[in-house]
Amino acid sequence: MKPLVALALASFVSGFLVMLAYDWYPHALSSYNITLTQFVSEDYLPEGPLRDSRSILPGDLFKASASTNEGNVLHVVVTGGAGYIGSHAAVQLLSQGHFVTVLDNLSRGNLEAISKIGRHSNNRFAFFLVDLGVLSDVKHVLMYMAKQRTIDVVIHFAAVAFVAEAYQKPLLYYQNVTMNTMNLLKAMEHVQCTQLIYSSSCATYGNVEHVPVTETTPQNPINPYGTSKKMAEQVIKDYVKSNKGFAAVILRYFNVIGADPELRVGEMPAPDLPASYKRISHACFDVARGFQDSMTISGSSHPTKDGTCVRDYIHVSDLVNAHISAFRAFHEGNVEIFNVGVGRGYSVMEFVQACREVTGVNISIKIGVTRPGDVSEIYSDAKKIRKQLGWVPRYTTLNESLRTSWSWIISRRKSS
Repeated sequence: MKPLVALALASFVSGFLVMLAYDWYPHALSSYNITLTQFVSEDYLPEGPLRDSRSILPGDLFKASASTNEGNVLHVVVTGGAGYIGSHAAVQLLSQGHFVTVLDNLSRGNLEAISKIGRHSNNRFAFFLVDLGVLSDVKHVLMYMAKQRTIDVVIHFAAVAFVAEAYQKPLLYYQNVTMNTMNLLKAMEHVQCTQLIYSSSCATYGNVEHVPVTETTPQNPINPYGTSKKMAEQVIKDYVKSNKGFAAVILRYFNVIGADPELRVGEMPAPDLPASYKRISHACFDVARGFQDSMTISGSSHPTKDGTCVRDYIHVSDLVNAHISAFRAFHEGNVEIFNVGVGRGYSVMEFVQACREVTGVNISIKIGVTRPGDVSEIYSDAKKIRKQLGWVPRYTTLNESLRTSWSWIISRRKSS
């Protein structure tokens, strides 16, 4: 593929731009009301056929919806915006009036999520199908979008995040998590964007001696996923030390569940994602819907109250609000680090019981072997973000969060 060859796609229904930097098939887009323009070029947006086709270009729509009195409105780049957390972030940012540019290669995201974001775009949304591993493409996209409206903040969600897969394909994780973070920093430097929020993980802590964990708890990851995240954190820290005008916030969050309470978006895994990579809530709900006879719990011999892993579960909307709160934490030449969690641990068995209560179905379980790299027990001390940024989770119990997930699944079933 030529680095700058792109298929330009514009949605006349939703009013947002989709840029595909890879070969793509028009029929894959038809169900999402995204129309393929008859145009292929060695530049993304030259004068000529694309403009003549009356497609909506991001520069046009950004400028058309901008006013002269928008001092608090930001242009936010969201990497991994077609994924679970990123799509929720994009919708929430748009609902607050911000401009949002999403970068995603759709390897783990879903084009349906982009379509749903577009329905709430208010002409302030652009999407680029781009791989962060191709630095020249990332630079080109950011350079173009920065010319339309200065990029104020980058929120970096894009990653791969499955512990079992990380053991099987460690190089994939070091490339997609660590190396791609380096590429993003290089591209940000190229367009003089100096504010980054990094989506990190409690997996960087590993097995800890004491819970809850604070931001100063030693980081001793026990799997390649956690190690790749910790390495990316170090890259960011070292970069900020050498660039005093740069500011970063690292959010180490815990297990994410739930769906947008207004049902604008929810979890939409990539269609070809293996079942073994799905979240525990999806495994429970698959049984509740009759798609599976039972779900398998990975081990019951952990040193916990019932032998199953204990985790801190945070609602996706609360997590997104933590990222938006982090806009207030930027200080030039500094990296701020916050844990983001509810501050209570639930075992896998307690999680399954909550799913039973929410769905009204007696979800059957089987006990499988313990997975390598699974931390036995971890939950957060999130006092720092509460105190410094005033962030407080709205959803504080499993049942509250899981009800939004189940409502999302029911709504999708009714609309299909």
